[in-house]
Amino acid sequence: MSYSNKYTFAALPRTQRGTPLVLGSDPKGKNFLYTNGNSVIIRDIENPAISDVYTEHSCQVNVAKYSPSGFYIASGDASGKVRIWDTVNKEHILKNEFQPIGGPIKDIAWSADSQRMVVVGEGREKFGHVFMAETGTSVGEISGQSKPINSVDFRPARPFRIVTASEDNTIGVFEGPPFKFKCTKQEHTRFVQAVRYSPDGSLFASAGFDGKIYLFDGATSELKGEIGSPAHKGGVYGISWSPDGKKLLSCSGDKTCAIWDIETMQRTTTFNMGNAVENQQVSCLWQGKHLLSVSLSGVINYLDVDNPDKPLRVLMGHNKPITCLALQPTTKTVFTASHDGCVTSWNTTTGEGRHIGGAGHGNQVNGMCAGKNGSLITCGIDDSLRFAVPSAEGEVPSYTDKCVPLGSQPRALDHIMDEDMTIVATVKELLVLAGSSKRSNLPVSYEPSCVAIEPKSKHVAVGGADSKVHIYSLASGSLSPKTELTHLGPVTDVRYSPDSMYLVASDANRKLILYSVDEYKLAHNKEWGFHSARVNCVAWSPDSKRIASGSLDTSIIIWSVEQPAKHIIIKNAHPQSQITGLTWLDDESVVSVGQDGNTRVWNIPKA
Repeated sequence: MSYSNKYTFAALPRTQRGTPLVLGSDPKGKNFLYTNGNSVIIRDIENPAISDVYTEHSCQVNVAKYSPSGFYIASGDASGKVRIWDTVNKEHILKNEFQPIGGPIKDIAWSADSQRMVVVGEGREKFGHVFMAETGTSVGEISGQSKPINSVDFRPARPFRIVTASEDNTIGVFEGPPFKFKCTKQEHTRFVQAVRYSPDGSLFASAGFDGKIYLFDGATSELKGEIGSPAHKGGVYGISWSPDGKKLLSCSGDKTCAIWDIETMQRTTTFNMGNAVENQQVSCLWQGKHLLSVSLSGVINYLDVDNPDKPLRVLMGHNKPITCLALQPTTKTVFTASHDGCVTSWNTTTGEGRHIGGAGHGNQVNGMCAGKNGSLITCGIDDSLRFAVPSAEGEVPSYTDKCVPLGSQPRALDHIMDEDMTIVATVKELLVLAGSSKRSNLPVSYEPSCVAIEPKSKHVAVGGADSKVHIYSLASGSLSPKTELTHLGPVTDVRYSPDSMYLVASDANRKLILYSVDEYKLAHNKEWGFHSARVNCVAWSPDSKRIASGSLDTSIIIWSVEQPAKHIIIKNAHPQSQITGLTWLDDESVVSVGQDGNTRVWNIPKA
């Protein structure tokens, strides 16, 4: 039996306040690049639902850039390593790995012939290095600046030049090869955050946290003038040239982006991106006919020159680890929530993500369930239960003002849709709610970790840190203990099968145990223990014949109820990232989410 990864709904760029983000562009115009954690994410610019994730770095990646030939990508990480890997093969074969500086790399630039490369950042003994991409041989020194270098660019025409932007408020100019320090430019009064040559190399522009953008001659580095006066009210985080070199796009902490006419040095268009802190613009890219900017929240905006107040499209999703997952069974909409409290609704056919509006939890969401009429019920570590409701059928839900205080931290919840009844397991008690009103509570002596309701028999299974599954009966809105099932490790997830015949429980001892619901006896004598670390989550296929389990070991295993000895292992389902949630869309499709912020859809045909 084979499986395939149908889609990857990619994570957004990982942003940080006061720190510019670098977007990479494809010389062929097809893709764009950014980084999140230890991943480099390649997305199709026309159809961003098509994406690819490179995860071979062992620590946080800060920047990735295509070579001008388009055949290679160079990515630099927080340890000072640069990996050069190919873009043609699906496996992204590593061509070279170098350690040019001894600290975080902040920017990378290639020479126009794809032969030489310069990297800059926060090295211990030097802030940048120029070398041959094939051999790693040094072709010059980057010196003359006293603080970390934020940005670098290579002149795309001869005579070759390199310009660097530093936190000592200067721009460094280097001539070569071999590259030697020529001079510094001291026009800026704050950190210089970006330097970029025009496509023909005749000019270069610099931008800084003083809100100013300056224009220089590409060959002599002579100052041509200042663009705007100043260009922005806040720090300028990024600049990008139009393909014809006649215009420049800038993005700023003043929550705007702007297009500048190079000849007149005047602003032609202003894009207002909003008023909230998360609308600060930390990166921009002009690629072909597409103008992109990235907000502090991580969302990617496609700017519309004809309507500057409303982006053409906005790419949403998560840039922090995803903590839970829920499915709306009728519409097949998938909801994901991350540890910053952001909840996203995914259309699983188009891959489009939309954030859920309204005042949510503001921090980690621990439990989530689909409710009636497209609504969503969530609980978070703000010790509350909240409800999101769509304004019209088919619309993305928004949080309402309704909020139920829980009294202690919730760990999980489950919901019976027909009766609008919710059970929340908190660290101290089990709460039963009808709608948003509390019906009963049952204090517990153990710490619950998960909860599942069986709608027909009204049995409730609660997994605990005491290595037991506690079974309760639910009658007239209150719970009474029924039996206990013992595991060899803390129980991490419990799920009843859709046909009400089975209960599956997973634990930290790497095992899954299947029970028949009538007497809570073992359903078979096969041991399901093929994971190599704690199992985090389990999910039933709609026909109750298969179970998916996700683990700390980054793999997903599909188990067969009818043939317990058979299983399919999806290794490295989320490379270098544990699986935190699973659900089945239909009998042959599984959705998985992980600590890497990506949501993946897998096609797993029946035998």
